[in-house]
Amino acid sequence: MIEAVIWDFGGVLTTSPFEAFARYETERGLPIDIIRRTNAANHLENAWAKFERAEIDIDAFDALFATESKALGAEVRGKDVLPLLSGDLRPEMVEALKRIKAKFKTGCITNNLPANAIGSRGGRTLYVAEVMALFDHVIESAKIGLRKPDPRIYQMMVETLQVNPKNCVYLDDLGVNLKPAREMGMTTIKVANAAQAIGELEAATGLTLR
Repeated sequence: MIEAVIWDFGGVLTTSPFEAFARYETERGLPIDIIRRTNAANHLENAWAKFERAEIDIDAFDALFATESKALGAEVRGKDVLPLLSGDLRPEMVEALKRIKAKFKTGCITNNLPANAIGSRGGRTLYVAEVMALFDHVIESAKIGLRKPDPRIYQMMVETLQVNPKNCVYLDDLGVNLKPAREMGMTTIKVANAAQAIGELEAATGLTLR
């Protein structure tokens, strides 16, 4: 029996920044996927991870990301990547969230950036108040100094919602972030696009979501 549905934000309720990354790389003649490969290399302790845990400021992130990307084939400044993060809300996913909230508890676990990340909408301003109000609880990495896929962040959510992880559905667009949730017993959905995610969510919850 489902008790709660827990959501990632970027790439789930919004379009994926990966499309913007690809455009940026093509326009500048950079190696394909250089930004994603930089994000993925040493993903627990790289510039991105430290910034999402608010351990470094924007200038340190800018320089460290440049060093890490250069080691993989081309220098990309961290400050140039930040404006690429702001995806557009997916209205059909927001509608699904509204219907879920009417029946189940809802949570959001987001790896985000400090609210003062200049040049980015990756701080709190990205989150439309109407959407964030649909969650019973929100955990932001930059506020608590932990980020997915650290298992503790998922544990914090189920404890706050007072639910059994085996009775939860978790949606994320990154497989690495789904793994700890799945290991806790959650039903996981890897979001590729809205139609696919909503279909799997309907199957998991038994609700009509569109």
